Amino acid sequence: MKTVATSIKRLTALYRSGLQWKNVVAIVLILSHLTLGTKALALDAVTLAIPTKTFQNVVYPIAQERGYMREEGLDLKMVFIEPVPSVQALMAGSIDFTAAGASGLIALGKASAPLKVVFALNDRVHQWILSRPTISTPPELKGKKIATTGIAAIATFMLKQILAKHGLDANKDVIYLDVGTNNQLTSLLSGAADAAVLSAEQRYAGLDAGMRELFYYGNEVKNSWGILATSDRVIKEQPKLVTSFIKATLKGMRRFREDRSGSIAAIVKFSGIERSLATRVYDDLIGTFTRNGAVDAETQRNDLALIRQVTGITENIPIERAYDFSFAFDADQLLNRTNWRP
Repeated sequence: MKTVATSIKRLTALYRSGLQWKNVVAIVLILSHLTLGTKALALDAVTLAIPTKTFQNVVYPIAQERGYMREEGLDLKMVFIEPVPSVQALMAGSIDFTAAGASGLIALGKASAPLKVVFALNDRVHQWILSRPTISTPPELKGKKIATTGIAAIATFMLKQILAKHGLDANKDVIYLDVGTNNQLTSLLSGAADAAVLSAEQRYAGLDAGMRELFYYGNEVKNSWGILATSDRVIKEQPKLVTSFIKATLKGMRRFREDRSGSIAAIVKFSGIERSLATRVYDDLIGTFTRNGAVDAETQRNDLALIRQVTGITENIPIERAYDFSFAFDADQLLNRTNWRP
């Protein structure tokens, strides 16, 4: 109140000194604008760890660059951290969210890490098996070497399920190679491996090099992909921050889905791939994004069954212990009620 009274006295003095009222009013408006601007800049800081610049994670920079995070009162900082360290950082309180949600579920299974998956970008798994041209069906992988993303990786356990569906003994009939990060395609093209587990971007390079696509994981298993996790502590102590972040992310995903040209340009900028490749990825996979940031109960159960295999635990993990999509459901309903459009 003292500040307001002082301001009035000063403005009155300006008028008495000969300054016209229209100029005094102009000063008032400018000061009001600056005051409101200062308040608008008082955003809540939020930190997101992203493990890799895969195309689906472009939703987050879109939400930031389009101003959706700011609209929700957030100042987003994205940091690039490997999956396991990002989960450790989440548990330590150094970050608020990690896009390595699958690693979070593994930590939950192994050590009861207090976290939950709160958002899912995709309801289909973006991994492919490409092989040498001489191999035309999955059963022909018997006795062959497959370059994987890691012997104990989730994608390898999924692969074992798929191979079993095609009549192979997944533990005896093939040889799994751990060739190191992003070396799967190189191993296939060099002949060191007969087949390889590849990401979306690697898939096209392999096809262009004459390799054969045996199957797409998304057609073989029903699991989530691109899941986001936060800690139980953040959910309990900062539910408004979680709500705002999920709402802004959902806005970004809607923008990604509806703005083809802008989204392709965003993939090029974020992932550093050529526009022609970004276009192929977008057109082929845009239909795999969830409509509301959540996956159904069957998918959640399948995810947790996979986590039990990876971690070697026998007891069931309750869905409510690992997932909380209530923020995504609420945000989606609110955007629908207000007829929000990007």
